[in-house]
Amino acid sequence: MKNEENGGASPAQRYGQSLREMPADDRPREKLVKFGPGALTDSELLAILLRVGVSGENVISLSQRLLKEHGGLTGLSRVPLAELCELRGMGEAKAAQLKAALEMGRRLLLAEPDQRLQVRSPGDLANPLILEMSGMEQENLKVILLDNKNRVLKMLTVYVGTINSSQVRVAEIYREAIRQNAVNIIVAHNHPSGDPTPSGEDVAVTGELIEAGKLLGIELLDHLVIGHQRFVSLRERRLAFKD
Repeated sequence: MKNEENGGASPAQRYGQSLREMPADDRPREKLVKFGPGALTDSELLAILLRVGVSGENVISLSQRLLKEHGGLTGLSRVPLAELCELRGMGEAKAAQLKAALEMGRRLLLAEPDQRLQVRSPGDLANPLILEMSGMEQENLKVILLDNKNRVLKMLTVYVGTINSSQVRVAEIYREAIRQNAVNIIVAHNHPSGDPTPSGEDVAVTGELIEAGKLLGIELLDHLVIGHQRFVSLRERRLAFKD
């Protein structure tokens, strides 16, 4: 039995098929030019970056394998450069290209909240914070400074390491807010485990910051805990927040 000329190849044949042998509309680069980047899957976008596969595995199959083995683009972004270089089908050049592309995407998204984002709900900050913080191996505590229309003035990291009430100094949290004449603040920190469920320490820290904010005239609007692709708002959960 003969296969049809276009699309009739068996799964095994398609697996080893080079991009040159694929129908033009199925090739990632041509598909991007014709339909735009939004029409491509994650594996097709990755294939454009990697450009070539390895013996017996074309670049699309290589991309699909890497995404599957590492939990998608987010998981792949957390793989250290040295480890990426050792993966079958990668090497230093491809690993560097991938890291550079992911970093460019991260910076582009993070540039938006620092410059123009107006915070109307916890979700407005969640996406850029998840992108930046979900892959961190240590806890990071950020302070987001807001003006009187809740537009982001500045985002800064004030602590790296275990976040608990005995280590967090209230003055450190509010110092830059006072300098920048911020009206409100939001704090956010990540859980490296990936589970954003707030701990007792998270609630305790939040309570201390709320009380300090009342004295300083700078309201703590929320405390966000960032996990892997998820977040929790302590205000929405009514943890430490009374109103």
